[in-house]
Amino acid sequence: MTTAVDEKKKTEVVAFDASMMEADAGSGINDLGSDDLALPFLKILSGLDSKLDDLDNAKRGDIINSVTDQIYKGKDGVDVVPCAYERVYIQWSPRGEGTGAPVSVYKTKDECPEFERSSEDNKDYLTDGSGQYIEETHQHYVLVLNKDGGADQALIAMKSTQLKKSRKWNSMMLSATIKGKNGLFTPPRFGFVYHMKSVAEENSKGSWHGWEMSRKDPVNSADIYAKAKSFAESIKKGSVVVKHEKDESETPF
Repeated sequence: MTTAVDEKKKTEVVAFDASMMEADAGSGINDLGSDDLALPFLKILSGLDSKLDDLDNAKRGDIINSVTDQIYKGKDGVDVVPCAYERVYIQWSPRGEGTGAPVSVYKTKDECPEFERSSEDNKDYLTDGSGQYIEETHQHYVLVLNKDGGADQALIAMKSTQLKKSRKWNSMMLSATIKGKNGLFTPPRFGFVYHMKSVAEENSKGSWHGWEMSRKDPVNSADIYAKAKSFAESIKKGSVVVKHEKDESETPF
């Protein structure tokens, strides 16, 4: 015989206590390695990007996180803390061919197969007639600062017309100084916050949106500084894997 007390016990809902989840912190994800994760790219949307059809709040020139689809309006921009920098040379298949992944990635130009610059599109094509080409790419590893005080890891890859911007950014970091107890000193790469936004650009071949950066204040959060330093050390150790994919929507110049 079921009593009213029994029925009450069956329908009672146990209140959720966050300590239950805390006790299982990391369970099921601690064994994920760098090969299981995707480092987001922070990139500027071109007019050919399919994301413009998928996302109602996106338009040409806006900045997007390639993993989360977070959109930052291009004219407003986003704050980042640069953590590390690499220059690589990526070998790609001809446009519209291949798997979408690089044929190969080289650390120095000397490692690359023989290539020569085309006067038609300024690409460095292999001399073997395969149609494959080498693209010098500057990789800026950053922390993207969120309005809630948090930060997300990301990569800003600059190439072609943006190589000049990359060199300018590196020069800005090198010239930054902070006054310490022994006078002025050059802080680490992750010592300052930079504001990144997109601006309209053009040349004789067409128009596009490129990066514009400006230096803001020194990092003033111990937590952000520690995250940036840790990210930089991970990159130096080679434990951060970058999975490049050819973006057919990019402006071809």
